[in-house]
Amino acid sequence: MSEVIKVKKGLNIKLLGKAEKFIRQTETPDTFAVKPTDFVGLTPKLKVKVDTEVKAGTALFFDKYAPEINFVSPVSGKVIAINRGERRKVLEIVVQKDNEIKYEEFDTSNYAKFNQQEICEKLQESGLWTFIKQRPYDIIARPNQTPKCIVVSSFDTNPLGADVDYLLENDKNDLQIGLDILSKLTEGKVHFNLHKDLNNNKDLESLKNVQINKFSGKHPASNVGVQLHHLDPVNKGEVAWGLSAQDVVFIGRFFNTGKVDLRRRVAICGSEVKETCYIETIAGANIKNLLKANLKDSEKIRIISGNVLTGTHIQENGYLGFYHSQITVIPEGDKHQFVGWAMPNLNKFSLSKSYFSWLSPNKQYRLDANLNGEHRAYVMSGEYEKVLPMDILPVYLIKSILVEDIDQMEQLGIYEVAPEDFALCEFVCTSKIEAQSIIRKGIELMIKEMS
Repeated sequence: MSEVIKVKKGLNIKLLGKAEKFIRQTETPDTFAVKPTDFVGLTPKLKVKVDTEVKAGTALFFDKYAPEINFVSPVSGKVIAINRGERRKVLEIVVQKDNEIKYEEFDTSNYAKFNQQEICEKLQESGLWTFIKQRPYDIIARPNQTPKCIVVSSFDTNPLGADVDYLLENDKNDLQIGLDILSKLTEGKVHFNLHKDLNNNKDLESLKNVQINKFSGKHPASNVGVQLHHLDPVNKGEVAWGLSAQDVVFIGRFFNTGKVDLRRRVAICGSEVKETCYIETIAGANIKNLLKANLKDSEKIRIISGNVLTGTHIQENGYLGFYHSQITVIPEGDKHQFVGWAMPNLNKFSLSKSYFSWLSPNKQYRLDANLNGEHRAYVMSGEYEKVLPMDILPVYLIKSILVEDIDQMEQLGIYEVAPEDFALCEFVCTSKIEAQSIIRKGIELMIKEMS
């Protein structure tokens, strides 16, 4: 094993409500949904309509510009709704679950002898290809490109992030099979990345067909883009793939059983949860029963599928995101505070020491969704550089995107970054700039201009 790679910049936001490591029994959700909005850059074309009977693994839709990649139902049952938004944009395909899940059968009995093309075809047909994202652009990997390496992140440094050791507790065999499959998809290395302090499962250090790397440091150390930056940076004309360890388990489980089985553990966390815990459910589950009788009723709350930095705001009857292993509940924060920042604010966090709370470095905070200000002109404070552990100039990259300077964007590192890498920049920004949204617009511009 190589030396520990130290991520020197970053920030851990210490929130109240870390999930306790036990499984809480909940009512099984009646409905599940696949949301095309979870998949960046997708133009969905439906394969089903209302009242269509489906199985777990049945294709619901495909991408207009990559028709070989299916997006499948996580459960068996009947399609009961296709919810649309503006200009008839498809937002959700909702499936009423059967009492007992039935699975589409895929022939993977001889997977050990599959070549690269056969593996790709199986992953695309089963919908599991959607777990593989590429750099540049942070989009679902393009099947016609071979990556120079594959990065698997097996820890989560996001605020209240799930304990990945606990998520993978019973899945070592499927994890190894998934890694064996991935090793056939690249001529380079499969990097399996651990955290020196967060990963205590020694079995993960004995996995085969991978290069084990250890990281240390604060968030965003768990981001695939940050790990790639320190291991094998992506330059113009190069492609690398990345995914999480739990995504690899889904791939391994598929080749092991021939079924699309998207069962997963999910952390229920946040200051507004009565009993923080883990639950066992399936991707796309309706969260109403998962949170039933487990939320505080002190004030208006915000439910987030994912973490507070990059997750999606959903309603109490909303659906778990396709990539998410965490549901976070925090106060909405829609109340006005008298004289705002001028108060001592001992219960508010500030990187710039605006509040006296900096005197308690280990304190956990009950933070809300209030922006505490409005959008304003850029203040050149050097805050971004403190929390982004990549050798780029973040403010200049954002400004080059705003003026749509393609050459400057290339020189400043657009091929390496994803919106999630700028989540902390957005959090600490004095000017309230929506950095993640700007980075995504820059990536979309690059795809349009370079395709």
